[in-house]
Amino acid sequence: MIKKIMITGTFDIIHPGHIFLINEAAKLGDVYVVVATDRNREKYSGEVPIVPEEQRLEVIENIKNVKQALLGRKDNNTLRIVEEINPDIILLGPSQHYDIEILRKELKDKNLGHIIVKRLNKFYDKFKLNSSGKIKQKILDKYNFKNK
Repeated sequence: MIKKIMITGTFDIIHPGHIFLINEAAKLGDVYVVVATDRNREKYSGEVPIVPEEQRLEVIENIKNVKQALLGRKDNNTLRIVEEINPDIILLGPSQHYDIEILRKELKDKNLGHIIVKRLNKFYDKFKLNSSGKIKQKILDKYNFKNK
């Protein structure tokens, strides 16, 4: 039986690290990607993504090895979307700021304790611009803007 692997993220400016995460997840099973809403991204990071949520979703839907892509919930109930997908594994990216133990406890409290939570510990570092933040900073530097 093929396992369902869930990954999440903003996927604002797609870079090789995103593709690496998706491909590593695909080695484990079918990949279900939850794309963060603009509102949630702003709430958790203090900044709105450059690319609007519907456009980010469409890009992710069309990446090889993505079985299904969904937009995160507008009501901010992240565990509800986990219930809807019912993955076997949640794979966190190396730079995602989730505490695995807290997530495991929340899953257990919602009777979702069967879901395995893992973190991909390897960064994709083949290229210098290996994060959306680094790409944005290079653009700011190139055009002599200061990051506020």
